[in-house]
Amino acid sequence: MRWWDLPEVLALETELFPEDAWSEGMFWSELAHARGPRATRRYVVAEETSPDGTPRLAGYAGLAAAGGLGDVQTIAVAREQWGTGLGARLLTDLLQHATAFECDEVLLEVRVDNTRAQKLYERFGFEPIGFRRGYYQPGNVDALVMRLTVQGTGTDI
Repeated sequence: MRWWDLPEVLALETELFPEDAWSEGMFWSELAHARGPRATRRYVVAEETSPDGTPRLAGYAGLAAAGGLGDVQTIAVAREQWGTGLGARLLTDLLQHATAFECDEVLLEVRVDNTRAQKLYERFGFEPIGFRRGYYQPGNVDALVMRLTVQGTGTDI
């Protein structure tokens, strides 16, 4: 993800997460840590070709890493792409970068009412480890916290 992707990213963010969408400033803050030799973030976009031949945003995802711990910050897939495997491809990219960042574990929060995302994470081996009450505001929706032990880091699965 680059700065020029932000208008489309923000539009999709608002469409998919109307109550708790990230602000432009939040994305800028994350992107500030995604480049250079000391990068601690990975943000990626996926594009599709529209019927008129122009590229358009199909989804995006982000990972933060520090001290051997990765955190899936966001994954979003345009509704017309649901069921195509794009979410799985985005998550695969993030997990490959978690390994490159030498993460032993990857955590994420997912809305308790987002069973579609929970099933995706379970397919990848994420396990529920707790809840964060009222995490998503202003709707006061709980988050399910999930964890994955990353293979190839010398820790047990």
